[in-house]
Amino acid sequence: MIGILKLHIRFPGCKSLKEKRSMLKPLLTRLHREFNISVSEMGYQDKRSETVIACAMIGNDTAHLQRSLAVVLKWIESHYPIGQVYNNEFEYIS
Repeated sequence: MIGILKLHIRFPGCKSLKEKRSMLKPLLTRLHREFNISVSEMGYQDKRSETVIACAMIGNDTAHLQRSLAVVLKWIESHYPIGQVYNNEFEYIS
């Protein structure tokens, strides 16, 4: 099973792509290190005030993947005040 968490994040007040990437890169690195997941920017690379990131995890149980990705979402919402998560989507592929 593959679990994917897609997050649409806004960066209010961000003035440039360079500023957005300087805020986003530490998040992607920390998520990979903290949760041992694959994570990447998947959309809106050319917009300075928003992005879509995807977190992927492999496991043998959908319920475990669901719980683990929910923990990732809660961690982002509580530890990453710079960006505002305003949409999330869970997807599971077997």
